[in-house]
Amino acid sequence: MALDLNDFWTVRAVVLNLRQNWLQWRHGAIIDRTSTVSTSATLVGGGKGDIRIGAETLVALKCLIIARDTFGTAKRITIGRRCFIGGGSIIMPGVTIGNEVIVGAGSVVFDDVPDRCAVAGNPARIVKRDIEVGRYGRLSYATLNMRKNEI
Repeated sequence: MALDLNDFWTVRAVVLNLRQNWLQWRHGAIIDRTSTVSTSATLVGGGKGDIRIGAETLVALKCLIIARDTFGTAKRITIGRRCFIGGGSIIMPGVTIGNEVIVGAGSVVFDDVPDRCAVAGNPARIVKRDIEVGRYGRLSYATLNMRKNEI
């Protein structure tokens, strides 16, 4: 009997859950239980509640979310619900990212991002407004490319 990647979903879920509990304990991050933070993402908090991640949000690989400025002062970072933070992105101290936002891979977010838009670049700029996303910042038409058992 050959193993398939689907056999590892339970192991993946356990590892991600342990990681999120550790981030909450060690860095004081408040992460909704329905959100996913990659194991290679780095969160640097200044204290309890300085990093807040809303429901059904996905923080992809090698992201840096840093809540301390160069002087060591903690500034709260808030990421809304149903967001996607692309791989390699950097979220700077004091930034608020609204609900249903997509942050492009490699973006550096210095300023607040309003609800329902996509941002990209360094510094991150709005590239599209009034987008519709589902869970984990997935675009509404992305399900057209999926098989029925993956939805």
